Amino acid sequence: MAEDSKTEKATPKKRRDERKKGRVAISKDIIMISSLLGTFIMLKLLFPFMYRTMRDYMIKYIGIAVTAETLSDYTVGAFWDTLKAILKAAFPILITSTILAVLSTGVQTGFLFSKESMKPKFNKLNPITGIKNIVSLKSLVELIKNIIKIVILAVILFQIIKGDLNSIARSINMSINDSIVYVLDSIMDMVFKVSIVFLAIAVFDYFYQWWDHERQLKMSKHDIKEEYKQTEGNPEIKGRIRNLQRERAKSRMMQSVPSADVIIRNPTHYAVALRYDLDKDNAPVLLAKGQDELALRIVSVGEENGVYVLENKPLARGIFASTKVGAEIPPEYYGMVADILVFVYRMNNKIIE
Repeated sequence: MAEDSKTEKATPKKRRDERKKGRVAISKDIIMISSLLGTFIMLKLLFPFMYRTMRDYMIKYIGIAVTAETLSDYTVGAFWDTLKAILKAAFPILITSTILAVLSTGVQTGFLFSKESMKPKFNKLNPITGIKNIVSLKSLVELIKNIIKIVILAVILFQIIKGDLNSIARSINMSINDSIVYVLDSIMDMVFKVSIVFLAIAVFDYFYQWWDHERQLKMSKHDIKEEYKQTEGNPEIKGRIRNLQRERAKSRMMQSVPSADVIIRNPTHYAVALRYDLDKDNAPVLLAKGQDELALRIVSVGEENGVYVLENKPLARGIFASTKVGAEIPPEYYGMVADILVFVYRMNNKIIE
């Protein structure tokens, strides 16, 4: 039961896998506030341009309506002019809103694009899953958050209307331009006040989303063990493979012992088998080496195949410690090994050039 409880932090691999699926901590409130605030700021900055665009459009077509004799005179080009006027007035606002939404999303997710998150998830159509989502902690937090937003918005609207009631009444006597400017300023004032409060809620929401994401990422000890087996392999199987590789290496090494020229031992703890081929080798080569039981096996195989066995404790230990199987012995042992090989060659009636 302890291994099944998810108490461990997510591993880097688990985080990478979840990120590939598009599962990252993200607050939709931050996206909404960024887009809303940016849109209204751009609206205030571009309002004179938007006003002139729509004014010129209205003047043009009201004039055409007065002078036109037939309906076709009025409708020719009206569609394209209408579309052009709407785009000129609304396009900067739409672009600003889109860019801010993309940026606020990208900053939170590291500009993640995941095809996995775009795939349809038919399990969401399961009514049982839907009921679980409704009664979940996340849904409760969202409900509380939305209630707080509604209450805050209502309070701010009430305070603004209450404080500006006289000014609103006087705006009836203002010119159209002054009235529009006043209404726009009032709206911007309300938006800024709402945005400041909602921004605080969005920051809280982001930290909650991060906490909830980390909670969902947590793994049990069993999960970590299984992940390790998948990435690194089962330790037992890897151990068996290493043992098998060592056994095969020993077998190949033992097969090369009969071709050695001499075996140097110490006397039971270490043994090294050396070969020196005048045509192939620049220096004596270590064919096999072993310690304790393996040393005795090397000596036994060598004696069975007529390889000369010599006892030299410091030389056997030195070559064993400094040389890998298949490598040439270090230069500091050339002299001692050369004397031994000369002795063996003479004893075996080999000619030394």
